[in-house]
Amino acid sequence: MARAKQILAKKHLASKRVRLKLRKDDIVKVIAGRDKGKTGRILEIDGAKGRAVVEGVMIVKRHTRPNPQQQVKGGIAEREGTIAISNIMLVGSDGKPTRVGYKIEGSRRVRIARRTGEAVEKAGK
Repeated sequence: MARAKQILAKKHLASKRVRLKLRKDDIVKVIAGRDKGKTGRILEIDGAKGRAVVEGVMIVKRHTRPNPQQQVKGGIAEREGTIAISNIMLVGSDGKPTRVGYKIEGSRRVRIARRTGEAVEKAGK
């Protein structure tokens, strides 16, 4: 009976989508974990799982089998793994990690850096 409750609880959490303040192409700093202190750009975000892929962070090794039809060479490939969103923090214009807030400007919501109070622009813009 207890196991059934655990499974139901996990399914409930998986279906709950969390509102994220970080977006793709944001520059973030790792504040916890094995890569603490590293900085990188967010490549991908999984809101349902609360995880993100950050450039140059959580490098994992994957063993790949050669596939001549797709021109894939076999061997050991290194790529970025996912990291929990709670372990990364947005980097402000001053180069320090900052929390993210929102401010209403006119008719739209704008993300702001809590440390400096200025609007956060995407790295690509």
